[in-house]
Amino acid sequence: MFPGVFYALLAGFLGAVASSSAKLSLGADYLKGVCETGLRTWGEQRKFRQADETTACDRLHIPLRLLCGGLLFTCNAVMWTFLAKALRYSSSSTRTTVTTTASNFISSAFLGQLIFGEAQITLWWVGISLTFSGKMLLCSDTN
Repeated sequence: MFPGVFYALLAGFLGAVASSSAKLSLGADYLKGVCETGLRTWGEQRKFRQADETTACDRLHIPLRLLCGGLLFTCNAVMWTFLAKALRYSSSSTRTTVTTTASNFISSAFLGQLIFGEAQITLWWVGISLTFSGKMLLCSDTN
């Protein structure tokens, strides 16, 4: 049972990483802003000029988006592999689904905070808790 839970948790986390990669590759100019901030911070030590930062980020913008797109497809492929392993090692597909979904939602919340600075309000956490309580009720044994 433990390998099934472990694989389900990994599948959920990789699904969250894949969705964050999609947001980075297809979203607004978030990567360009991160690049400019990073070069500005790193450039303070290296004495870069503002024009150099903008030019470098303009050149890196497309490759960074393509890298995130590649990460999206890679994470999805590995996520499906781990989900298949979780289903194979688990005694219940419902429990595997609940574990993967819980891992995905919670990982998405933490990655959103870490990468994008998104904050989840208390109502969001209450809604997630109610959702998982209902899912746990559905997969509980009726002995």
